[in-house]
Amino acid sequence: MHGRNPPTLTRLDADLTLPSVIPVLPGSAEEQRLVLTIVFHPDTSRIGAAAQVPCLDDGEPWILGRRSPGFVRAPGTPAAPLEDAHVSRQALALVSEGGDLAVERLPSSTSRCRIGGRELHEKVVLSREQLHAGVPILLGHSVVLLLRLAPWSEPVAPRAATVELCGGSAYMTRLREQVLRLADAGLDVLVRGETGTGKEVVATAIHKASARGSKPLVRVNMAAMPADLAPALLFGNTRGAYTGASSANEGFFGQADGGALFMDEIGDTPAEIQPQLLRALQEREIQAVGGAIRKVDVRVISATDAALEGEGCDFKAALRYRLGASEIKLLPLREHPEDIGELLLHFLEKNLRQLGRGHLLPGVETSALEIAAWAELFYRFLAYDWPGNVRELANFSSQVAIASVDGVMLPDDIRQTLQSPSHAASSAVSATRAAPRRHIRDVSEAEFATALHDTAYEVANVARQLGVSRQSVYRRMDESPLYRLAGQVPLAELKEALGRHGGDVRAAARDLKVSFTGLRSRLRDTALDWTRAQED
Repeated sequence: MHGRNPPTLTRLDADLTLPSVIPVLPGSAEEQRLVLTIVFHPDTSRIGAAAQVPCLDDGEPWILGRRSPGFVRAPGTPAAPLEDAHVSRQALALVSEGGDLAVERLPSSTSRCRIGGRELHEKVVLSREQLHAGVPILLGHSVVLLLRLAPWSEPVAPRAATVELCGGSAYMTRLREQVLRLADAGLDVLVRGETGTGKEVVATAIHKASARGSKPLVRVNMAAMPADLAPALLFGNTRGAYTGASSANEGFFGQADGGALFMDEIGDTPAEIQPQLLRALQEREIQAVGGAIRKVDVRVISATDAALEGEGCDFKAALRYRLGASEIKLLPLREHPEDIGELLLHFLEKNLRQLGRGHLLPGVETSALEIAAWAELFYRFLAYDWPGNVRELANFSSQVAIASVDGVMLPDDIRQTLQSPSHAASSAVSATRAAPRRHIRDVSEAEFATALHDTAYEVANVARQLGVSRQSVYRRMDESPLYRLAGQVPLAELKEALGRHGGDVRAAARDLKVSFTGLRSRLRDTALDWTRAQED
């Protein structure tokens, strides 16, 4: 790309050199362009289309309106203007003012315009910092745009376009390309990123695109694994190998033989298990408890949002480098907001159709009043910082779908969260920011109970708030009769709770005092239709 500087490679100590070095997303040397992205349009097939704003000379305006510029949805497709009758032919003028950008409402404009949460009557000046973060624009009552300084994606190779990841930003384009490189490399992969960024989705995409794609991908949560049972769970056991071993078990490595093993929350692996895991990865051989050593053909894909290095970290460096034969880092949603429109539409379509309400989705035949409601929803979602990333977006869209019976409806609790996006994001970040490491035994019962309640029983957030490991939170919950996981709720009780709350999974989770994330996984794993869960 024009203006790109060659990447700088750092030479590592020979003992720590990784077998493969693959760049971490996104390329910091990518040239930043001023980009307009369609986040909502009455013709939902236009969502995700983008247009570059040309380099502006001071004082020379660039016009945004109904018939210009042209937006491109996919490489090789023709550019098309907004062409919405409720948007003025010449709505806004963008003018460079030194290092800032002025957005002016033109005298001929009759359409409404809201920028960054405020009505635009004459002019607003946007700083470079605001443009880097992204500025939401509502034109008329029907079109939502994002104006942002961001990398501009190159045309997508046909094969990369087959990777099933939602989003058309430059970041997502690079991510698809990297997924294919990692899939072809066949090396172990470490996926890193904040909670909710889609690490398991990316791991699944890597596996599906690889030569092992037709083989099983076995999933295991390392934080939820009891240290004393970990060897048997990972490597298997023979019958009678220990008290309670009434039958032989091949373990997760055995189940994944020929395919891949996805180890989620690898950063919370119990310290006593790490040497055994390192040997299994180095030698590709395992020893079942009470059994003989045997070879396994397994590709390991691991994921974590925890620090694996640095002061106070008890994760073994050798294991960290062995896991990271190749590495990929996922960005938080706030760093690729161009994808919010496509992601939100994807989740809404999925949820509304599951509920038998697909007819509520917006389209060119939808009334102007309904289109205005949909545009307002997308505009508010675009203005939010999403501390919980794509997972939080998916959860919010699920609640919107459940609440939308006769038309789109925004539940009050979500409305309140979205009304103060900066405050909501900062408070959520401060609530989940990692505290100094401490031991679980130093946490009082009252503090532990309060943390569970305040975080809605989400173990990852409990661990961050208390400054302990997730594995220790799981262990303490398991040792206490006061707490349980979603997987331990009897099916009959689960159906009753869902019935009481009309199939609202989040409300049922609060009632049962378990995590929403865990309960949703439980429902998916048991193929239980939560909209009909009250029926036998």
